[in-house]
Amino acid sequence: MSHAVATLAGGCFWCIETMFNRLRGVESAVSGYMGGHTLDPTYKDICTGDTGHAEVVQVTFDPDEISYRELLDVFFNLHDPTQLNRQGNDVGTQYRSAIFWHTPEQKTEAEAAIAELTSARQFDAPIVTEVSEATTFYPAEAYHQRYFEQNPGQPYCQFVVAPKVAKARAKYVARLKG
Repeated sequence: MSHAVATLAGGCFWCIETMFNRLRGVESAVSGYMGGHTLDPTYKDICTGDTGHAEVVQVTFDPDEISYRELLDVFFNLHDPTQLNRQGNDVGTQYRSAIFWHTPEQKTEAEAAIAELTSARQFDAPIVTEVSEATTFYPAEAYHQRYFEQNPGQPYCQFVVAPKVAKARAKYVARLKG
């Protein structure tokens, strides 16, 4: 089995991490932080908006089982890439839409995906997703990992995460793990 890594930011990492962990070909999806200037940030640090980090999910996957482009398709369906520095009521640069590329090929594919979505007028507003080179990934605190599975009754999970995951599960039912 070969491995590749993708790092994606689409608002709160709980939504993105939950769906990616359910896809065949994904070995792991880990919530964390990337793109800032503070060393070893905590959740409390990044919530200030002063560290420059985004909430991200680092996905380790088997490209023979699921392609990077397929991951990008799921990513663009899990959040609104037209909202600048926010997703719904989550506001701040830590909630920005971003693709952190690990290889020049990923950069090219990310830019091509955005161009195709723009050309197809997939969204009613311009896509503002940042495409940047991956920097140091800082895993989030343990309580953030698989948060939705551990806290399904939490109000944010019920009203924000669950509907997004349900919509994505229906769209990608053929890609789900057994």
